[in-house]
Amino acid sequence: MRAALLIAIVIGAATLTGCSSTPETAEARPTAPVIAPGRPGEEARTLSPTETAPAVPSPSANAADVLFMQDMIVHHRQALDMSDLAPTRAASDGVKRMAARINDTQGPEISAMTHWLEQQGQRLPEHHQLEEHHDMPGMATPEQLDALRKATGADFDRLFVQLMIAHHMGAITMAADEMEKGSHVTVQELAQDISVTQTAEVNRLRQLQP
Repeated sequence: MRAALLIAIVIGAATLTGCSSTPETAEARPTAPVIAPGRPGEEARTLSPTETAPAVPSPSANAADVLFMQDMIVHHRQALDMSDLAPTRAASDGVKRMAARINDTQGPEISAMTHWLEQQGQRLPEHHQLEEHHDMPGMATPEQLDALRKATGADFDRLFVQLMIAHHMGAITMAADEMEKGSHVTVQELAQDISVTQTAEVNRLRQLQP
C-alpha cells in the first residue's frame, strides 16, 4: 500500500503538470456513475453523472500542503541521520532492525515528497536547514544528536529509542495538522499513511525500552 501511494504521488504530480491547457470544443459529459474518493478517513461515494464535476476532490494544493511536504522532508532527514548510526553503535538487534525499517520507509518518502514539490514548482528545503529546525515537533536538539553520536551499546539503544519515540510523535502531530488544514488529497493520504505507520512504530519502540 505504501509503495502504491508513493508511486501515485510521482505519477499524479507528473500528470497534473503534463495536462494541456488547450480548450476543448465540446464538453465531455460522463454517462455512468463514478466513485469519488473521500478525504482520509471518509468513505467513497458513488456519484451520478450530474454531480461528478463538483464532488471529485480538487487536485490543487494549498499552503498547508506545501509546508507539510517541505517540513516533513527535513523531519525525515533527521530520522535517517539517527538511524544511520545504529548499525555500528547499537547493541540491540531490535534497535538495529527498527533503524533499518525507518531507513527503508522514510528514504522513499523523501524522494516522493521531493518530486511532488518539484512538480508543483515549490522550494525544496536545503540540507543545512536540518539544524535550523530543531524546534519542529519531535526534532532532537543539536545537543541530543551529539550525545547520540557519542553513545555506544546499551547507552545508544536507550537514547535512540527515547529520541525516536519523541521524533515519531512529532511527525504524527504534523500529519494531523495537515489532515486538518490541507486540501490536496494525495498529500493528505500521505499524511494519514505516515500517521498510521509511525504510530505502529512507536508501539514497537516502546517495547524496546529497557
